[in-house]
Amino acid sequence: MANIRSAAKRARQTEQRKLQNKSVLTGIKRQQKKLALALLSGDKAKARTELSAFSSTLDKAAKRGVVHKNLADRRKSQAAKVMAGVAAK
Repeated sequence: MANIRSAAKRARQTEQRKLQNKSVLTGIKRQQKKLALALLSGDKAKARTELSAFSSTLDKAAKRGVVHKNLADRRKSQAAKVMAGVAAK
């Protein structure tokens, strides 16, 4: 336990941020799974909407600093590449 009030406050803030960040990361994983299921089902319209939602979720997380901007861009690019492969079939 922290001996100084400011250190105790920082510990509380860190714990709150950790919980919020974990929630956002879980949301990203959930959205990624929804996109994968839509791609497997072959429904192009649903996959397109899921890709849009996935990109939006990643952008918001990157804007808040939960994930690095390059990570968000990389995952969006990979998802778009898979989407393009499915759309070509």
